[in-house]
Amino acid sequence: MAIERRSFLMGSAAALAAASQVHAAGEMPINTLGKSGLKVSQFTLGGYHMRVGGVETAINIIHRAIDIGVTHFDSARSYHKGDSDATYGKALKGGLRQKVLVMSKSNKRDAKTALQELEDTLRDMQTDYLDLWACHEVMNMKEVDQIFGPGGAAEAFAKAKQQGKVRHIGFTGHRDPDVHLRMIREGDLWETVQMPINLVDPHYLSFLKNVLPAARQKGLGVLAMKSNAMGAIGNQGIAPIEECLRFTLSQRPDTLVSGVETIQQLEQNVGIVKSFHALTDAEQQTILSRTGKGTTGTAVERYKRPRDEARFGAVYQDGQPA
Repeated sequence: MAIERRSFLMGSAAALAAASQVHAAGEMPINTLGKSGLKVSQFTLGGYHMRVGGVETAINIIHRAIDIGVTHFDSARSYHKGDSDATYGKALKGGLRQKVLVMSKSNKRDAKTALQELEDTLRDMQTDYLDLWACHEVMNMKEVDQIFGPGGAAEAFAKAKQQGKVRHIGFTGHRDPDVHLRMIREGDLWETVQMPINLVDPHYLSFLKNVLPAARQKGLGVLAMKSNAMGAIGNQGIAPIEECLRFTLSQRPDTLVSGVETIQQLEQNVGIVKSFHALTDAEQQTILSRTGKGTTGTAVERYKRPRDEARFGAVYQDGQPA
């Protein structure tokens, strides 16, 4: 009996893997990343999770992603203490770097340290330039003051672009939509914005409701992230991964940054992207009506600002994907 069960489970896993490969074999949608003009795959490989299983696993994931049409790859200097950057350097040898777009991010708020991090990233990625460099996980208004103040990181991003070390610049964050809105209002420096977009976001400190329209009005490229709220939506039984991805994609981001730890997860998610059909307005409202009656706020989106935390207060920076 145990042998029959084991054979059944192995057969089911093999069938799932085969189905994932078939779905991943279609055409990858390519979009323009806002006013940056970059042509990016609808699916962007997240730079944190791909490295969780070690360098060899990460390299295999990166190579498989390229095989199935992924052209845009995410990283950040804080991911795995710089080793996500270094893993791309190892994976993209032999001419692969010229076939893809790579981004990395810095969470340093002064120009001098941010520029040093950029040099470290370029060295470890074994490249002369980044296609996109982002000011990473901007959390509160105090940080915005630092970024745009004298000697702040904004100067580094402008200088790096002027020098050709980065082609385009943007910012990311996940804690407070008001912080994103202020970053957008501060000027025309940024070309892209990365933010959480998922089926519980509209119920608390919503980036979808507040930031996405402002970003579109400015012509910024939109990178969606946290479609599964760092796993919490699925783990809490709120929605399956396919519904999570379909909802986020239905908001029409230019690309979806998705973290995967195995090739099977990669193929499953890419397969969903390639076979995507937008949810109707009625279908989206049905989903939001259901999720609004369940657990919301920081109990699901733990990365968002708690209600009682001042926007100028201290924040955590744990190197997790943002």
